[in-house]
Amino acid sequence: QQTGHNGFHFVDEAAPPALLKALALEILNRNLNVVWWTNVRFEKSFTADVCYLLKAAGCIAVSGGLEVASDRLLGIINKGVSVSKVASVTHNFTEAGIMVHAYLMYGFPTQTVQETIDSLEMVRQLFEANVIQSAYWHRFALTTHSPVGRNAKKYSILIQNEKPGTFANNDLIFTDQTGVDHDIFSEGLRVSLYNFMHGVGFDIPLGKWFNTPMPEPTVVPDFIQNAIETNGYEKPGPNTKIVWLGPEPRLRYFTKTKRNRVTELAELTFSLLKEDLSIVLRQNEANWLAKTLSTLDISHFGDTTFANLEKSYNMEMNDDFFLFWNQPPIQKLRNNGLLVL
Repeated sequence: QQTGHNGFHFVDEAAPPALLKALALEILNRNLNVVWWTNVRFEKSFTADVCYLLKAAGCIAVSGGLEVASDRLLGIINKGVSVSKVASVTHNFTEAGIMVHAYLMYGFPTQTVQETIDSLEMVRQLFEANVIQSAYWHRFALTTHSPVGRNAKKYSILIQNEKPGTFANNDLIFTDQTGVDHDIFSEGLRVSLYNFMHGVGFDIPLGKWFNTPMPEPTVVPDFIQNAIETNGYEKPGPNTKIVWLGPEPRLRYFTKTKRNRVTELAELTFSLLKEDLSIVLRQNEANWLAKTLSTLDISHFGDTTFANLEKSYNMEMNDDFFLFWNQPPIQKLRNNGLLVL
């Protein structure tokens, strides 16, 4: 209303997942037509369901710092993530239809030649797996108030004395005492990344991108793919909230006879934006689900927890809720707006 625009970039350095989730729910509850993108940390709270929610509320892209793409260096800078966790989280964003841009960094104090090449291999695999779609390599810069600037000896760097300026002295000139010349990587990192962003060059040996001989990467060729595939199922906590973003279903009852045994079934059809979605359940399950979904819409968010859902099913069906929850028809709904948040 203030700007007359419906496209926004939220400029938080790293927007908290809980805040983005609340924002998305409010956008959907108000039925606002907006698109937006923001900066994040690739933390585990961005589950597949949370990413689906953000997309439904108009999120089109996120950007975040993968930085050095090395678990040793990520630990040193207290990033709070690992490369494998970044892979699974960026996979969640991409699967939801949200574009991912990664900030990359080279030349961090104590970073070796081998670690730089291994970082590039991680980036190559991330692009080949299509879990990030855009990125940029930044050369590390030392600032006076940063943890590195305040603890130069810890990071094996020697800060050179500079003549004070007339306004601010934030950037520091330093020498990395490990002796690595990080300038030799600049062009090779830039050119290889340009190719990866355009979907080509994945089969070119990494050393070919540089004018100086480089070691072979020590990262296994399927590291990122394994990280994505091991991002397995986690049982929802009892207090997690359940929401259904889709419409109410149409029900059609029918029977199926097999070997003189008659089974009463029901087809639930949901008119989604792109196409209709249909699932088939036993009639009593279908009736319970249709009734329950009407209480899970966005305006009732927070009223139903996973524990409430389990208790309701067990009381009415007298059956195993987890078998019901994990069967293929319910998984179809889980992939189309039945979210655990």
